[in-house]
Amino acid sequence: MKINRLTIFKLAILFFLASCGTMGKDFNASQVNNIQNHVTSQSEILKNFGIPFKEGTQNGMVMWTYQFDQYSAIGPDNSKDLVILFDKKDTVNSYRFTSTRSE
Repeated sequence: MKINRLTIFKLAILFFLASCGTMGKDFNASQVNNIQNHVTSQSEILKNFGIPFKEGTQNGMVMWTYQFDQYSAIGPDNSKDLVILFDKKDTVNSYRFTSTRSE
């Protein structure tokens, strides 16, 4: 089977494009320092971060997840996640922020 240079080039481009991608929606991580447990309201979170990427419940509390992941065949992958639990008064009960880069 004879493979020409154009076919090899096309396969290389296809591999490169298939190994790059994003998941989630980027959010302003600099606002995380403004979150205070039992003080910050759900409406303030919505104003500062926008609509969450995922919504759910945990132990009867509303849970919002903000997530942004970038994958690349060349260079480092980047990830940041913010998970927020709200109490019955729609204020932040607790939150967790993780990131692979310094914000």
